[in-house]
Amino acid sequence: MVVRLAMGWRHLLFESWPVDPELMDSHLPAALEADRHDGSAWLSVVPFTNVAVRPERLPKQVGIRLPEVNVRTYVTHDDVPSVYFFSLDAQGLASVVGARLFHHLPYYYARISLEQTDGRVRFSSRRRHPGARPGQYEATYRPTGEPFDAPSDPLAEFLVERYRFYTEAPNGSIRYTDVRHEPWTLYPAEASVETDTLLRAGGFARPDSAPVYYYSPGVDVVASRSNELEGRR
Repeated sequence: MVVRLAMGWRHLLFESWPVDPELMDSHLPAALEADRHDGSAWLSVVPFTNVAVRPERLPKQVGIRLPEVNVRTYVTHDDVPSVYFFSLDAQGLASVVGARLFHHLPYYYARISLEQTDGRVRFSSRRRHPGARPGQYEATYRPTGEPFDAPSDPLAEFLVERYRFYTEAPNGSIRYTDVRHEPWTLYPAEASVETDTLLRAGGFARPDSAPVYYYSPGVDVVASRSNELEGRR
């Protein structure tokens, strides 16, 4: 039996662009529809680190650290605002294998570093997964301005206040995981992205428009087991 997982998400950058909803729908399973804000679908790259990843009932001290970067969009099913993952690159080989086997998530093994210096986060990821399309992401980012509660801003709320994640399993089934945590606290952010081939690896051209950046110091999270969306293959 797969138990619920507890973890912390820390030092997150949300790098996001508006995109054509029809383009996004063409990349999604038929069961899911691209969610819209001001008429646009949205595509995001999110680097961060997981901390204290463990079964829910175990103490934080036994948890592991797992730096990660994911490529995602925003979807709805039965009027539930959710996230859809195209890819998740992570540092820990055993954790990647476990996430693929037990949570049916499209994780890829990568070599990742995340360092903090003088209030800036330096993130670097290079995919090393056998047989996978190459993907690399390198960025430096930091918070700017004053913190705010994500639900107080319509776009920020659209991008981060989502408590269900979808993905497509190798057998074509649609899987989902529910999470619970406190509402997000965000900051405006600035970022310098030196390299990004993750979008291309996922079948997207990196948009020409300037992205919207938000930073969060993080939240503590509990994630449910993976469930199959009934009747969707």
